[in-house]
Amino acid sequence: MNQTMNETAFDEPLFASLKPGLTSFCYRMLGSMDDADDAVQETSIRVWQSGSTFRQESSFKTWVYRIASNLCLDKLRQSKRRALPVDLFDPAGAIVEPRDTHPDSAWIWPSPDFGGNPEDRLVRRDTLQLCFIALLQTLPPRQRAVLILKDVFEWSSKQIAETLAMSPAAVNSALQRARETMDRAQLRSDELSSMDVQPEPELLSRYVEAFEQFDINALVALFHEEGCMSMPPFEMWIRGKDDLSAFYSLTRWHCEGSRFVPVTVNGGYPALAQYMPGKEDAGLVPWGIHVIETKEDQILHVQNFINAELFSRFGLPERLDR
Repeated sequence: MNQTMNETAFDEPLFASLKPGLTSFCYRMLGSMDDADDAVQETSIRVWQSGSTFRQESSFKTWVYRIASNLCLDKLRQSKRRALPVDLFDPAGAIVEPRDTHPDSAWIWPSPDFGGNPEDRLVRRDTLQLCFIALLQTLPPRQRAVLILKDVFEWSSKQIAETLAMSPAAVNSALQRARETMDRAQLRSDELSSMDVQPEPELLSRYVEAFEQFDINALVALFHEEGCMSMPPFEMWIRGKDDLSAFYSLTRWHCEGSRFVPVTVNGGYPALAQYMPGKEDAGLVPWGIHVIETKEDQILHVQNFINAELFSRFGLPERLDR
């Protein structure tokens, strides 16, 4: 206990113990692991640089989260709301090859696990679902921070007030408004979500088999009548078995010969990483990560996040042999 205040602030193991929860907080705030990692890295730099300013008037944890919260709030003031395609556009009226995209900064992207932190294991599951992340993005930034710290991390209003430089009364008021906004929000992604239900392993196996064989009839048969597929960063998304069949037929040349590797996203939710044939016999190269939501043992929504850079973040191989 003879450790000085400055040494406490520079305690790397202490900061490292907070990092998984801090990363999950920043991901919920920002909707992107790239942005979350940047925020946590900048937080660590500011903690290092500002150690002498830590007066132990609050806990070290509260002080660190104050820095991270301010960084997230600053970033959100300068950026547009991230979303999922189904929340921004209507389903495709004509089935063509997708062309129009939005920049990566427009989309919510899946996340890997944040680490073995016990706190992270407790708070991560239902509040890490992609539809929940999308709902969070509808909130003003400060309300978003209050709701995450209160309803996800279960902090006291006093601790939140210290973190966000607000009064406890202002925290409670912001929390009430945030909850009301979340209750009123009518996002299509929330309707399509399976909530706490994960896809049955047998259904995933049938999806893998049908896709790898590119048996379109067998693949489409796995979908619910209102089943759909979205493909960030493309704006276009498909709904209904007839349109899905037409789309798969149109893109056969691109997807045939693909293989899947199982992976988990957003708090342990099972997903599939798709590798597609590369050019000039280069083996199979990263293409997209399929997150499958189900209803009554049928596929309701496949979110195919087409972003090869995600593969290294999830610890997936750079290529597969054919």
